[in-house]
Amino acid sequence: MATFLYKLGRTAFRRRRLVALLWVALLAIAGVGAATAPTATSSSFSIPGTEAQRAFDLLEERFPGAGADGATARVVFKAPEGQKMTDPAHKAVVEETVAALRSGSDQIVQVTDPYTAHAVSQNGSTAYVSVSYKVNAMELTDETREALTQAGLGAQGKGLTVEVGGDALQSMPEQGASEAIGIVLAGIVLVITFGSLVAAGLPLLTAIIGVGIGVSTVTALASVLDLGTTTSTLASMIGLAVGIDYALFIVSRYRSELAEGRTKEDAAGRAVGTAGSAVVFAGLTVVIALVGLAVVNIPMLTKMGFAAAGTVVIAVLIALTLIPALLGFAGDKVVSRKQRKGAAEASDKPNGGTRWARFVIRRPLMVLIVGVLGLGAIAVPAASLEMGLPDDGVKPTSTTERRAYDTLSDGFGPGFNGPLLVVVDGDKATADRTVSTIKGLDGWAAVTPATPNKAGDAAMITVVPKDRPSSAATEDLVHDIRDATGDDVLVTGATAMNIDFSQKMNDALVPYLALVVGLAFVLLTLVFRSVLVPLKAALGFLLSVVAALGAVVAVFQWGWLGGLFGVEQTGPIMSMMPIFMVGVVFGLAMDYEVFLVTRMREAYVHGQRPGEAIVTGFRHSARVVTAAAVIMIAVFSGFIGMDDQMIKMIGFGLAAAVLFDAFVVRMAIVPAVLALLGRKAWWLPKWLDRILPDVDVEGEGLAEPAGGPGAAKPDLVKA
Repeated sequence: MATFLYKLGRTAFRRRRLVALLWVALLAIAGVGAATAPTATSSSFSIPGTEAQRAFDLLEERFPGAGADGATARVVFKAPEGQKMTDPAHKAVVEETVAALRSGSDQIVQVTDPYTAHAVSQNGSTAYVSVSYKVNAMELTDETREALTQAGLGAQGKGLTVEVGGDALQSMPEQGASEAIGIVLAGIVLVITFGSLVAAGLPLLTAIIGVGIGVSTVTALASVLDLGTTTSTLASMIGLAVGIDYALFIVSRYRSELAEGRTKEDAAGRAVGTAGSAVVFAGLTVVIALVGLAVVNIPMLTKMGFAAAGTVVIAVLIALTLIPALLGFAGDKVVSRKQRKGAAEASDKPNGGTRWARFVIRRPLMVLIVGVLGLGAIAVPAASLEMGLPDDGVKPTSTTERRAYDTLSDGFGPGFNGPLLVVVDGDKATADRTVSTIKGLDGWAAVTPATPNKAGDAAMITVVPKDRPSSAATEDLVHDIRDATGDDVLVTGATAMNIDFSQKMNDALVPYLALVVGLAFVLLTLVFRSVLVPLKAALGFLLSVVAALGAVVAVFQWGWLGGLFGVEQTGPIMSMMPIFMVGVVFGLAMDYEVFLVTRMREAYVHGQRPGEAIVTGFRHSARVVTAAAVIMIAVFSGFIGMDDQMIKMIGFGLAAAVLFDAFVVRMAIVPAVLALLGRKAWWLPKWLDRILPDVDVEGEGLAEPAGGPGAAKPDLVKA
């Protein structure tokens, strides 16, 4: 592999104009595709194989045109203190609002009158109008949303407090500012690392090109493939982080090769042949982790994984081709002034990485114990993990959706924000028996009479729980209804969907871990030709991801330091968070493992003792790995400022995971374990050694003739 990549790097360096032109052309084509593609009109969410999904499918079949999975809204009215919504003046305002809503859009299925639908609170202070739409939230037109908002504003000016809630107000999260923050912070780190504006600019430029191609492609295909609004956000988040990191490693290795006196073309070839090999395998681990999300069998999650994996593949290809091409354009400007003055021996001088590695080697057991206990303590809150899907109750109090949520809770009880929809596959007698059965259970606040379809072979029943949608009592009610009724009765609704989604995530976690960790173990065994090094890498990852989940629980569920991160309302952790973090963080964690440990193995293969190899690996890689981790943390942290609770939580979780994995696991626990294992760390059974293909990540296949390091054909990479 090293030989092939070496040739690829030199070819890209020589044909730099053609390579650069091809990538610019790809960016232009993707941009045109995104600009001309129809607007994404669907963001469907389905959970195949669950009762909640079967109920939705039955509703679509038996109640055609009812918009079972369509958007919903609630316009909530609150009378002034001492007055009631049944007062004639207030009643007239509500009826005007109902009329305005019904005539405001042809996308509306139904608008209920609160006075005929029993939607007035017992004390008369609160009433609400339910609005059902034919299409889901992302298919609503701007005119429809505007009509909903204006209807609320019109009533607001007539003496009533009016708030609007529901997913009909859902909009695409703004992501430009978040990306800009991450890019600026990444640029500062790169300038400090390289001491050259040109060298710092190359990773930023290529990462932006890669993300531009990836996100534009996702946008162009969004309508055809039914991609959700968060797909492009997550693709850009991951693509930007790995794109900068992969380019950073290639540029860093190129400068190192120049410092050894090689020609620019030869240095570019060697950088791609050695660091590029690590990039390929690091990228493969990320792709495996993201594509493996398909195991969960949640279409939305699968599409998110594939889209993000696509941006990672683009980042790898750009690092292997566009980076050496741009290095050819950059000339001497890619190195710092100090390096231009001939400080070639600088790479052999002790630096911070060298001093840290020697400290760890002297006290490996102490470093190991402190690292494991520290992450273990941070991981403790993960034992209290409660999962659910975010609703209006976790939005900032400044939003009308959150105020509508709170007003409904105060007027009708917390369960009104998460009603259950019971679908009966049977006649009226079956539906009536189901109503009686449900009323015999505990935990409900209201049960509506059965509403049959036109054919009389199915019916809908609405059950309002006593407790809030995310409570254990509401979950118990869902299970009780399912246990007490037959197979012809199905429970759905947002609350039941959340329960089924969480259960599906839990059931898929172990198989997903087995698949991803197993494939990555095989891949890392190929790279390091060792059994213990991949095993240690996987165990270290598990420690860091559990610690990151602990931090997420502490902030978003318990509220610790919540104000610092803009968390106004605590609640359950998003159901997909654990498995999504496992997928993304595993791939990113293996990046640092590959980049750091391949340099150690490179030194060990070339004759250094295990301890010396650890020091050499840190001398060459610690600074760059540190910069890469800081950049990833900066990119992910930029998304913490977004209003969307899901994106905020993912950004925080990924930033915390990278912090723990890069600086505790890879920089402390990994060298400590390697120091304790010594030569045993690189042990590989002879029978396995014979059957494993030699991928030559260390570049041993690069042969240098007697002419010296500047000759066209290089030799063993010098440690």
